[in-house]
Amino acid sequence: MFWFLLIALVVVVAAVTLAVVGGGAEAVLPDAEPDRVADGLPESRPVVRADIDALRLPVAPRGYRMAEVDDVLDRLGAELAERDARIAELTAAAAPHGPAGAPEPAGRIDLTKDER
Repeated sequence: MFWFLLIALVVVVAAVTLAVVGGGAEAVLPDAEPDRVADGLPESRPVVRADIDALRLPVAPRGYRMAEVDDVLDRLGAELAERDARIAELTAAAAPHGPAGAPEPAGRIDLTKDER
């Protein structure tokens, strides 16, 4: 039994040594290509709801790749901030110029003025 275990140990050590040293310049396994966003957000136009619905982020062995998720969220945040600024600009341009400068509706009688 002792000789069997000794021979088995020698075989295992030899196999590990050959696997580590014997690989040479070529790797034992080829490097896997990293996952990338297959259908990213469009660069030439603003993002629409259908783009978000079609977006699929690749899954890494321990979840999502944080760098890619951060890139997508940064892009969405920038576009939303740009849209919010444009909406605020258009709202300010369409709003009346305040209560003092706003014209009174036709047919309204001002009861606070004294007509003497």
